[in-house]
Amino acid sequence: MFVPQPIGFVSSPYKATAEIPKGLNTKHEAEGVLKVLPEFELGLSDIEGFSHLFVIWEFDRSSDFDLFGTPPFDERPHGVFATRSPRRPNPIGLTVVELLRRENAQLHVRGVDMLDGTPILDIKPYLSSIPVETLRRGWLAEAEARKN
Repeated sequence: MFVPQPIGFVSSPYKATAEIPKGLNTKHEAEGVLKVLPEFELGLSDIEGFSHLFVIWEFDRSSDFDLFGTPPFDERPHGVFATRSPRRPNPIGLTVVELLRRENAQLHVRGVDMLDGTPILDIKPYLSSIPVETLRRGWLAEAEARKN
Protein backbone atom coordinates (compact mmCIF):
# COMPACT_ATOMS: atom_id res chain seq x y z
CA MET A 1 0.00 0.00 0.00
CA PHE A 2 1.18 3.48 -0.72
CA VAL A 3 0.99 6.27 1.81
CA PRO A 4 -0.60 9.25 0.10
CA GLN A 5 0.98 12.65 0.47
CA PRO A 6 -0.79 15.88 -0.41
CA ILE A 7 0.36 17.66 -3.55
CA GLY A 8 -1.45 20.78 -2.36
CA PHE A 9 -4.47 22.12 -0.53
CA VAL A 10 -7.86 23.55 -1.48
CA SER A 11 -8.78 27.14 -0.78
CA SER A 12 -12.56 27.02 -0.53
CA PRO A 13 -15.37 29.26 0.74
CA TYR A 14 -16.65 26.32 2.82
CA LYS A 15 -15.42 26.20 6.42
CA ALA A 16 -17.96 23.61 7.67
CA THR A 17 -19.54 20.56 6.05
CA ALA A 18 -23.04 21.98 6.58
CA GLU A 19 -22.19 24.89 4.24
CA ILE A 20 -21.56 22.65 1.22
CA PRO A 21 -24.66 22.41 -1.00
CA LYS A 22 -26.14 18.90 -1.07
CA GLY A 23 -29.23 17.28 -2.46
CA LEU A 24 -30.94 16.48 -5.70
CA ASN A 25 -30.11 18.71 -8.65
CA THR A 26 -27.46 20.56 -6.63
CA LYS A 27 -25.10 22.58 -8.79
CA HIS A 28 -21.66 23.28 -7.42
CA GLU A 29 -20.81 26.78 -8.62
CA ALA A 30 -18.46 27.91 -5.84
CA GLU A 31 -15.06 29.12 -6.90
CA GLY A 32 -11.87 28.15 -5.15
CA VAL A 33 -8.16 27.70 -5.66
CA LEU A 34 -6.16 24.49 -5.88
CA LYS A 35 -2.87 25.52 -4.27
CA VAL A 36 -0.26 23.08 -5.47
CA LEU A 37 2.91 22.81 -3.39
CA PRO A 38 6.01 24.34 -5.04
CA GLU A 39 7.78 21.00 -5.46
CA PHE A 40 4.90 19.79 -7.67
CA GLU A 41 4.38 22.94 -9.77
CA LEU A 42 6.28 21.55 -12.76
CA GLY A 43 3.61 18.84 -12.96
CA LEU A 44 1.07 21.53 -13.91
CA SER A 45 2.81 22.15 -17.24
CA ASP A 46 0.27 22.24 -20.10
CA ILE A 47 -2.77 21.92 -17.81
CA GLU A 48 -4.15 25.24 -19.11
CA GLY A 49 -5.39 23.50 -22.27
CA PHE A 50 -8.06 21.57 -20.37
CA SER A 51 -11.46 23.02 -19.49
CA HIS A 52 -12.20 20.61 -16.64
CA LEU A 53 -10.16 18.62 -14.15
CA PHE A 54 -10.65 15.65 -11.87
CA VAL A 55 -9.47 16.50 -8.36
CA ILE A 56 -8.74 13.54 -6.09
CA TRP A 57 -8.70 14.59 -2.46
CA GLU A 58 -8.87 13.34 1.10
CA PHE A 59 -11.86 13.53 3.43
CA ASP A 60 -9.36 14.51 6.12
CA ARG A 61 -12.04 15.35 8.71
CA SER A 62 -13.98 12.09 8.35
CA SER A 63 -13.10 9.72 11.17
CA ASP A 64 -15.14 6.57 10.55
CA PHE A 65 -17.12 4.80 7.85
CA ASP A 66 -20.49 3.14 7.21
CA LEU A 67 -20.99 0.54 4.50
CA PHE A 68 -24.72 1.25 4.30
CA GLY A 69 -26.53 4.51 4.96
CA THR A 70 -29.28 6.91 3.97
CA PRO A 71 -28.16 10.00 2.04
CA PRO A 72 -29.63 13.34 3.17
CA PHE A 73 -31.77 13.63 0.02
CA ASP A 74 -33.27 10.14 -0.21
CA GLU A 75 -35.30 8.19 2.32
CA ARG A 76 -33.87 4.86 1.14
CA PRO A 77 -30.52 3.47 2.33
CA HIS A 78 -27.75 2.66 -0.16
CA GLY A 79 -24.30 1.07 -0.08
CA VAL A 80 -21.48 3.55 0.49
CA PHE A 81 -19.97 2.72 -2.90
CA ALA A 82 -23.21 3.85 -4.58
CA THR A 83 -23.01 7.25 -2.86
CA ARG A 84 -20.70 10.22 -2.45
CA SER A 85 -20.68 9.91 1.35
CA PRO A 86 -17.55 11.12 3.15
CA ARG A 87 -17.86 8.16 5.53
CA ARG A 88 -15.84 5.69 3.41
CA PRO A 89 -13.34 2.90 4.20
CA ASN A 90 -10.70 4.91 2.33
CA PRO A 91 -11.59 8.60 2.79
CA ILE A 92 -10.99 9.64 -0.82
CA GLY A 93 -13.08 12.23 -2.65
CA LEU A 94 -13.39 12.92 -6.38
CA THR A 95 -14.64 16.19 -7.82
CA VAL A 96 -14.82 17.55 -11.36
CA VAL A 97 -14.02 21.27 -11.50
CA GLU A 98 -13.87 23.81 -14.30
CA LEU A 99 -10.41 25.33 -14.74
CA LEU A 100 -10.80 29.10 -14.92
CA ARG A 101 -7.12 30.04 -15.01
CA ARG A 102 -3.68 29.14 -13.77
CA GLU A 103 -1.41 31.46 -11.83
CA ASN A 104 1.88 29.64 -11.31
CA ALA A 105 1.12 26.87 -8.78
CA GLN A 106 -2.45 28.03 -8.21
CA LEU A 107 -5.37 26.73 -10.23
CA HIS A 108 -8.47 28.91 -10.02
CA VAL A 109 -11.48 26.65 -10.43
CA ARG A 110 -15.29 26.59 -10.29
CA GLY A 111 -17.23 23.72 -8.79
CA VAL A 112 -15.49 23.09 -5.47
CA ASP A 113 -17.37 20.96 -2.97
CA MET A 114 -14.51 20.51 -0.50
CA LEU A 115 -13.78 22.20 2.81
CA ASP A 116 -11.15 24.90 3.04
CA GLY A 117 -7.75 23.33 3.65
CA THR A 118 -8.66 19.93 2.19
CA PRO A 119 -5.55 17.98 1.07
CA ILE A 120 -5.30 17.37 -2.69
CA LEU A 121 -3.92 13.93 -3.61
CA ASP A 122 -3.92 14.24 -7.41
CA ILE A 123 -5.19 16.27 -10.37
CA LYS A 124 -6.00 14.78 -13.75
CA PRO A 125 -7.49 16.25 -16.92
CA TYR A 126 -11.18 15.42 -17.35
CA LEU A 127 -11.55 13.14 -20.36
CA SER A 128 -14.58 11.05 -21.16
CA SER A 129 -15.46 9.03 -24.22
CA ILE A 130 -18.84 8.00 -22.79
CA PRO A 131 -21.74 9.66 -24.64
CA VAL A 132 -24.11 11.44 -22.25
CA GLU A 133 -27.11 9.52 -23.61
CA THR A 134 -25.60 6.20 -22.49
CA LEU A 135 -24.85 7.24 -18.89
CA ARG A 136 -27.08 5.81 -16.16
CA ARG A 137 -27.61 7.54 -12.84
CA GLY A 138 -28.81 4.55 -10.79
CA TRP A 139 -30.80 5.16 -7.61
CA LEU A 140 -30.23 8.92 -7.93
CA ALA A 141 -32.47 9.09 -11.02
CA GLU A 142 -35.13 7.14 -9.15
CA ALA A 143 -34.90 9.50 -6.14
CA GLU A 144 -35.21 12.52 -8.44
CA ALA A 145 -38.29 11.00 -10.10
CA ARG A 146 -39.93 10.46 -6.70
CA LYS A 147 -39.33 14.12 -5.76
CA ASN A 148 -40.93 15.46 -8.97
